[in-house]
Amino acid sequence: MQCPRCNSKRIQLDFDNAFAVVRLAGLRKVLCNECGNVFHGFDPFRKLGRAPKKRGERSLGRRRSPRFPAHLPTSISLIQGAPKENAKVTYSEPSQGHCESINEFGLGLSLVGSRFPEAELTRRGRLLFIRVRLPEAAVEAVVTIVNHRRIGEDRKRKWFLGVKIQQISDEDKAILVTYLRQRVQDQPLLVSD
Repeated sequence: MQCPRCNSKRIQLDFDNAFAVVRLAGLRKVLCNECGNVFHGFDPFRKLGRAPKKRGERSLGRRRSPRFPAHLPTSISLIQGAPKENAKVTYSEPSQGHCESINEFGLGLSLVGSRFPEAELTRRGRLLFIRVRLPEAAVEAVVTIVNHRRIGEDRKRKWFLGVKIQQISDEDKAILVTYLRQRVQDQPLLVSD
């Protein structure tokens, strides 16, 4: 049996059963694992089974690169306008914050955020321009907000933003990777018996 749409032979029973009368005749609702097409197929000997998608070892909650705690001064600006090719964008006045966690693909930023409206900091996908001052040099990147939360009490309330790096120059990427490799050497993983 193969899919009529993509001709794939990776077929399994659909998770929605066909009517009982149709099942007695040997017709089943089947699902193509390649394109997701649901169609009726003839399976009188009930050889097709159901199998959930197999998850690889990588998708078990493992990070693509190690994350390190940090306390690095960071300036954060909102990007005004749509960043399209050859289009001009403007940046808001920077707000000072800190990078509290860092890895090759994202950062955890904290800031008071009094310069920015709350609606701007709570919008997923909001573009920010950041400048993180590492011990040896500073790196600049365009990031997007992935998650946010408000922490602290009263006057000490601040924003914590989880951001993903969208755009970074090759030079700044090399500086960041060098910094992270140094952190790996300084803080080896502890293995206990």
